[in-house]
Amino acid sequence: MKRVSIAGVIVAGIASLIFGCERSAKTVGPKGAPNPAADPLAQPKSLQQVGVPVDLTREAIPADNPQTSEKISLGQKLFFERRLSADGTVSCSTCHNPDLAFTDRKSTSVGIKGRVGQRNAPTILNALYNKTQFWDGRVKTLEEQAALPIVNAVEMGHPNLDAAVAQIASVEEYQQAFQRVFGRPPNGPDLLRAIASYERTQLSFDSPFDRFIAGDNNAIDASAKRGWELFNAQARCNKCHALMETQRDVTVFTDNDFHNIGIGIIRHNVVALGRQAEQLIKSGDTAAIDRAAIQTDMSALGRFLITKQEKDTASFKTPDIRNVLVTGPYFHDGSQETLWDVMDHYNKGDGLHNPWLDEDMQPLALTETDIDDLVAFLASLTSASYKEQGTAELARQRALSRTNRTQRDTARAFGPKPVQPEPPK
Repeated sequence: MKRVSIAGVIVAGIASLIFGCERSAKTVGPKGAPNPAADPLAQPKSLQQVGVPVDLTREAIPADNPQTSEKISLGQKLFFERRLSADGTVSCSTCHNPDLAFTDRKSTSVGIKGRVGQRNAPTILNALYNKTQFWDGRVKTLEEQAALPIVNAVEMGHPNLDAAVAQIASVEEYQQAFQRVFGRPPNGPDLLRAIASYERTQLSFDSPFDRFIAGDNNAIDASAKRGWELFNAQARCNKCHALMETQRDVTVFTDNDFHNIGIGIIRHNVVALGRQAEQLIKSGDTAAIDRAAIQTDMSALGRFLITKQEKDTASFKTPDIRNVLVTGPYFHDGSQETLWDVMDHYNKGDGLHNPWLDEDMQPLALTETDIDDLVAFLASLTSASYKEQGTAELARQRALSRTNRTQRDTARAFGPKPVQPEPPK
């Protein structure tokens, strides 16, 4: 997989071909109104960042939705457009704020009228490389992903996509933009194509770790280097955050698979929820699955909502961990506040009463120094755009970890792997 090194430079023609020109979007709406789309962190990102996988990036652009500068510009406007919500208060950027590394920093996201969902908002950064979208992988493409929040009652609240399009079509600037980009009036499929095209420009590399991999041995400190070794060995992080166990992944940090890691299983009667889901939700009914995942306790079932296979009970997608320091709180339910909490969860092999726990979850016997080193490595994955935020967030989390470690259980971390119960009949 070809990556950009410190010494290498991608020709401007490739950047134009894939992402179009990188420029600020013009404001659509009342004159003089603030234009959040003009935020520097919201702009399409350069392919010339250290660490960008050029070939993989090209492959991520679908043949039926090629990138053009005007389509990206339209998608950028739509991404920040509150008319895409039923009451005009919520946009895509509400839950995916570029100033917050395209997250909302909430445990679970809040939509129109203050309605609280069941899932943590994952970052848009590098989402173009995902094989599936959402925590349960209920759709594959960014186009499909863009549609569901618009019509979810808890999120953006429109009764259907046509209702959202009608709001957009009432704006002359959008009428002109759709005609210019697609040669036809505003419509649902083109609206989704534009948003997805903008989201595919949100590459985020150029981290200290990328510079280390590119040959700068001083780009990360000794603690982060030790953490990188632990990540691929004793800490067993590579079991999920690598393309394969025998080869270190320095690009996407995910196996694109689903795992039950022991989160939320105690708080919910998943057996009863599973039976309810089997009765109420037909496989393939994406809208019904979306409603269950965001609006009900069936969210805890994870991948089971899609496959209806017992082995997928409470399994969730392995996320890319780039910029993980600045995209907390963590896990699908946002239940863990710091990276130290996350490491404590894994260190004790959490999930004592979970019959579907992933077989790779087990006590890790990591010392406090080991955990600090792993966090140092994870912090080194913070892209240059979020460097200052990362520094402040690392200090905040470190201070909190010294006084509040609700997940720490040293006895279990250094004990044998417990025997898991059998799944209920």
